[in-house]
Amino acid sequence: MRALFLRDLALQLSGSGGGLVGVMFFLAVVATIPFGVGPDLALLSRIGPAILWIGALLSTLLTLDRLFQADRDDGGLDLILTGPVAPPLAVLSKCAALWVAACLPLVLASPLLGLFLALEPRALLATAATLLAGTPALVLIGAVGAGVAASLPRGGVLVSVLVLPLAVPVLIFGVAATYGAVNDPAPFRSPFLILCALTLLYGVLGPLAAAAALKLSSD
Repeated sequence: MRALFLRDLALQLSGSGGGLVGVMFFLAVVATIPFGVGPDLALLSRIGPAILWIGALLSTLLTLDRLFQADRDDGGLDLILTGPVAPPLAVLSKCAALWVAACLPLVLASPLLGLFLALEPRALLATAATLLAGTPALVLIGAVGAGVAASLPRGGVLVSVLVLPLAVPVLIFGVAATYGAVNDPAPFRSPFLILCALTLLYGVLGPLAAAAALKLSSD
């Protein structure tokens, strides 16, 4: 698992895996929103957490189609499925590498980009915390869609169609937790714990479903 994680991480960081594309897309979305909304700082501050979360979701979708496609093209996917590491654990390693390369930079950049959206300090910290807890769920959900579309020559659109409905609950509870940290009547703990629970749930179900989809596509 460690060797597979380091291999995929090197591929993602080299640019061939598409991780850097997602980071640049996230920066472009967040940086251009203030120009479209206008100079209303109150409005930007109110919708800022949602913008950061939507940008993170769309950026993650961009990187998912190449999660297994490169291994499918060079024949490495069959070796991974029949290797000494159990297929669900191999999928989990690949998801971890993708998250470190493509999503962790989004989490680290979110406080800085939140300044462009006039977010309060508490909102900046809450957004970073919710992205840290919720973006692994997006990758794990996306692994299922990527596994289904791995055998297709152009499965990028299919991955987005399959993943987006399943990712909506993660988006809802992530934004709700961020708003709860800023607005006193709204709760923070409950939606944040649900967000963490979704990540743990998909951490179990996602690799199992993705490995099953990959085996079916390879038969």
